[in-house]
Amino acid sequence: MSTDDRKKVAAVITWYKPLSHADVIVTKYLTGFPTDEGFFPPRTELVSMYVDQFPEEDLSRELAEKHSVPIYGSIDEALCCGGNQLAVDAVLLIGEHGRYPWNEKQQQLFPRKPFMEQICGAMATAGRGVPVFNDKHLSYNWHDAKWMYERARQLDAPFMAGSSLPVCWRDPWLEHELETPLQEAVAVGFSGLDIYGFHTLEVLQCMFERRVGGETGVAAVTCLEGDDVWNAKDDWWRDLAQAACDAIEGKPEGGMQENCESPALFLVEYRDGCRGAILMLNGYITDLAYAGRVEGEMQACAFYAQGHGGDAGRPHAHFSYLSLNVEEMFLTGKPQYPVERTLLTTGVLEAALTSRYEGHVRLETPWLDVTYQSYDSFKWRPTAPSPHGASLFTEPPG
Repeated sequence: MSTDDRKKVAAVITWYKPLSHADVIVTKYLTGFPTDEGFFPPRTELVSMYVDQFPEEDLSRELAEKHSVPIYGSIDEALCCGGNQLAVDAVLLIGEHGRYPWNEKQQQLFPRKPFMEQICGAMATAGRGVPVFNDKHLSYNWHDAKWMYERARQLDAPFMAGSSLPVCWRDPWLEHELETPLQEAVAVGFSGLDIYGFHTLEVLQCMFERRVGGETGVAAVTCLEGDDVWNAKDDWWRDLAQAACDAIEGKPEGGMQENCESPALFLVEYRDGCRGAILMLNGYITDLAYAGRVEGEMQACAFYAQGHGGDAGRPHAHFSYLSLNVEEMFLTGKPQYPVERTLLTTGVLEAALTSRYEGHVRLETPWLDVTYQSYDSFKWRPTAPSPHGASLFTEPPG
């Protein structure tokens, strides 16, 4: 495919420093995608960028000059490539990282919705929608997230969102068949409730959405912390959490309670009567894992992201799989998995942090009536237990 024939992509970025999400996503659209199966060159062309903030370690100017990609002073200019009309075929919205304020619920106020408003403004002016990918959750609040979702639909703009966790390596490999009789499931994680609570919810949701009847929405959410987690009378989740932890290697000796002084638990009550939970175990684990109960039998696996500890020498190839699925949407116009998953997890995360802020109350969530069916299959994903092949290289081997 000649350069002129390739779909043209604009990147709208909060900031672009080493190991930021812009680096591990946008850089691959410039240099290529390392995967277990090989090193894949971009099939699209990154033609413009908008960068909101420039930290001391900024990479955007250097890479823009090296790859002849202009950085524009506004989102509209980036989407119009300096002209007056929409001039790109797709948009990467990378609104993660940067110096943005936090609210009282300990949510960082990334400007994803304001960015999406401007992207949609350019599309509305042109009278055509183009595919948009939003990195991670849609917003820190439900109102803005729902607006982003509905506005993309109004403009007939294919829309994907979310993180790389659903396309990480799994050990052992576990993928529930559609219509699996799941009634309870747990995901375990670590780190901050805003930043990694979302990742852990996505681990839960990408598996639990494959239950009989598909996704029906969430009726209520409760957040517990500290001793209230271990002392909770409703502890149906405990053996599933242990099964999930058992799938993770390299843990300290002893169990969850002995190694985690400040756990956090989100209890998720689904509208169809099913139950889910995420358990955050700082001090005990540094990977994520899942366990579900299928007709009385527990099934579990770990989710492994490459170089999550910040190793600059890693290619972070799980972002290759995310980016290749996004590129597939850019090429075909078809989202590779449902954006409704991200919409729902966005709402659950906000509800959990509101529950916490209001004194760890049970919060009924009638607005989270999000229904959808999981994917049948998609092209770009690892099925091995750990990275191998070209996933180990930042540049094509040889």
